[in-house]
Amino acid sequence: MTTTTNSVITSQQFLEHWKGHRALTRKIIEAFPEKDLFEFSVGGMRTFAELAMEVVSIAFYGVEGLTTGQWRHIEKLPYFTGEKNISTKQELLNFWDETTAYIEQEKEKLLNLDFSQHIKSFEMYENTICSSMLYWIDNEVHHRGQGYVYLRALGITPPFFWDRF
Repeated sequence: MTTTTNSVITSQQFLEHWKGHRALTRKIIEAFPEKDLFEFSVGGMRTFAELAMEVVSIAFYGVEGLTTGQWRHIEKLPYFTGEKNISTKQELLNFWDETTAYIEQEKEKLLNLDFSQHIKSFEMYENTICSSMLYWIDNEVHHRGQGYVYLRALGITPPFFWDRF
């Protein structure tokens, strides 16, 4: 019996899809008042600034790991260590934009990856490249959802969830 693999989405389409999610999450960051971005939370959850730092750290250092083969342990990422002392919305947006530029810079390397290759991302998570990157997107969507709840609780209408560009 032969097995045929059909691709539902190209690596280019995958990266464009991820960029759309990143663009929408950036709009959520922008929607927060400065003080509330760093101080407001619901039910003991982390602030949206902390959640966004997790997402952007995973994106930056995930791409670095994929393109160089050198992975930082998850507990050595800036959101865990405080390595990047981000205390303003503009600093967070700058790190977000630097990460977006880095993803674009590494685009050709990312497009040429074998997405079925098994890796151990962040020295911890064994999976395929595709599954790892899908997790990063799922994690971003999950935390962005928390941002939507926070904005609604603050009386702020968030960006439409389909407005990804």
